[in-house]
Amino acid sequence: MNTTDIKEWLREVEHPAKGDKNIVELGMVEKVDIEDGCVTVILAFPKHRDPLAEYLIGSAKAAIIRNAPEGTQVEVKTIIKDEAPKKKPGLDLDEEELKNVKHIIGIASGKGGVGKSTVAVNLAVALARLGYKVGLADADVYGPSVPKMTGSETDMPDAIMDGEKEVILPLEKYGVKWMSIGYFAKPEQALIWRGPMACNALKQMILQVRWGELDFLLIDMPPGTGDIHISLVHDIPMEGAVIVSTPQDVALADVEKGVNMFRNESVNKPIFGLVENMAWFTPAEHPDEKYYIFGKDGGVKMAEKYGIQLLGQIPIVQSIRECGDSGEPAALSSRPDGLAFLALAEKVAETLY
Repeated sequence: MNTTDIKEWLREVEHPAKGDKNIVELGMVEKVDIEDGCVTVILAFPKHRDPLAEYLIGSAKAAIIRNAPEGTQVEVKTIIKDEAPKKKPGLDLDEEELKNVKHIIGIASGKGGVGKSTVAVNLAVALARLGYKVGLADADVYGPSVPKMTGSETDMPDAIMDGEKEVILPLEKYGVKWMSIGYFAKPEQALIWRGPMACNALKQMILQVRWGELDFLLIDMPPGTGDIHISLVHDIPMEGAVIVSTPQDVALADVEKGVNMFRNESVNKPIFGLVENMAWFTPAEHPDEKYYIFGKDGGVKMAEKYGIQLLGQIPIVQSIRECGDSGEPAALSSRPDGLAFLALAEKVAETLY
């Protein structure tokens, strides 16, 4: 393994906003050092902060780890070229792009697999159907699903210069503004990011997006509770959260962790309510029948226990899965599943207004 090898591996990292040119041919690889099995790469950025900086840093690290001998330690550093006057260290991000957003709501879950992203996407579409201006930021950095669920996998957000500041323009579809880290990573690419790197990338994906005027900005948070969640809550002016769960005990046990996290004095954000997903199964051939596969009213009992309102119960309907896979959210329809999401949207709007 030598510097030539490493630069060749780094050619795998394309800059999505530069016509898919890789970081080597763009001259961004300033220096490569190899010492005692440790690889250090320095990437150079222009004087204005690249909104995809954290994505490129993570992708460069992942490219080396994939190709280097097992056990190789990798560190990716950055420098700013032609820096005009000295700026304070950090991301140089502020809340300017959120100034016209009325309500910023986190959509959270204590564990994965409960349909949090499905609920988030369909809630966004349902709110838009009710006439609200809506955006959704996909902060599930390790499993971004918005591109798939909205049929926008091949789309690419544009970046524009606003003075010395570069901002990203969200995609617009189904009356909603969408942003996801998934738009900048290849579908098969694993994002090998530690907590701080993921946190910084997500802050860029929210704070450097030109959202414009919105009634609601939903943030589809990663499942679980951890440093990413705490960082998002502290660094994004999030008003509160909606928690998604399924009725079974194992999921509800994790809801308690989520409730306790938001109510912890270091976070202290209100929980607007609980959504019980997969509440029952209704066969298409027998729309009046309900089968409680995961238990009955688990979410109802949990909401009562913690003194939070139950915002809605979403049934298991095959069309919800099919719509998610086809990129056409179920909330667009007038079927029972679509009406369930509209009822949820009405409840959320009633709670916030």
